[in-house]
Amino acid sequence: MYILIAILVFGLLIFIHEGGHFLAARICKVTVNEFSIGMGPKLFSKRSKKSNTLYSLRALPIGGYVSMDGEDESSENPDAFCNKSVPKRMFIVLAGAFMNLLLGFILMFMLVFSQEFLLSTRIGAFNENSLSAEKLMIGDEVRRVEGARVHTGDELIYEIMNEGDKPIDLVVIRDGEEVLLEDVVFPNFVDSGVTFGEIDFKVYSEEATFGNYIKHAFYRSCSTVKMIYDSIFNLISGKYGMEAVSGPVGVTEVVGDAAKSGFSNLVYVVCVVSINLGVFNLLPIPALDGGKFAFLAVEAIIRRPINKKFEAYVNFIGIVLLFGLMIFVTFKDIIKLILR
Repeated sequence: MYILIAILVFGLLIFIHEGGHFLAARICKVTVNEFSIGMGPKLFSKRSKKSNTLYSLRALPIGGYVSMDGEDESSENPDAFCNKSVPKRMFIVLAGAFMNLLLGFILMFMLVFSQEFLLSTRIGAFNENSLSAEKLMIGDEVRRVEGARVHTGDELIYEIMNEGDKPIDLVVIRDGEEVLLEDVVFPNFVDSGVTFGEIDFKVYSEEATFGNYIKHAFYRSCSTVKMIYDSIFNLISGKYGMEAVSGPVGVTEVVGDAAKSGFSNLVYVVCVVSINLGVFNLLPIPALDGGKFAFLAVEAIIRRPINKKFEAYVNFIGIVLLFGLMIFVTFKDIIKLILR
């Protein structure tokens, strides 16, 4: 049952992503040869009599694609992808990631508007044996954590978790003035081999007005994007090990666990995964949307198309590396499940 929910979630996110490319291609009047959800052998397909586009459902729910005329080769068709202007091609390339981000933001707004309490950044009480109480005071309103601006309690909790594995600097409003507190210490905890900081005080709630709901929804969405970029940076820098990385199998387990624990948790996980897909696809990595956008940006600068063979070669290397990473991470996730 929960595996089926996870597959449906993957299908939804793939449909949203590829649907973004498809709609953008239609807006720009590009000939679309095939719109596919899933990879591998076809389970079902139907060709549109009006547009001649083949709509396919394939066996492996690990991706999808929109195949456009002139996408990987030259074409004499004026409606081919390669014959459209650079801005139009950029729009089509970015549309999939944009739709994933849009879905994630919409789900986050729904979650925030369903909350009864909105957490502020003003300290209301300290936990027993609080470490940060040596420098913080009740009534302090935290403005910055290691230079990062925080607007809501959720942002505050995340920044302390992300940076608090070591003494950190905080900027607070105390008696109406900004005060810099250096080397504030927080308790630590370890998860998946990574050390995190743990908030050791409670904060006041904000008034549940429509404006505050909008503020919290917006900043929590932005914080989720930052969280994903931080995770990528921490993985590259070595702070996070490979044990902290999950592939389709690991994500399926997380989605299934979220479904078991309640609808709100499931929506939150779908929200984070959708934003994750959007952010990851925007990275300038060959074969991803961000990599394609980078090639188009170079084309716009040099004012001539990039050699298709060179672009295909670079994209092929990117695909091989990405599939190799996915296979490795999937194998790791399976071993982890077996040893549980």
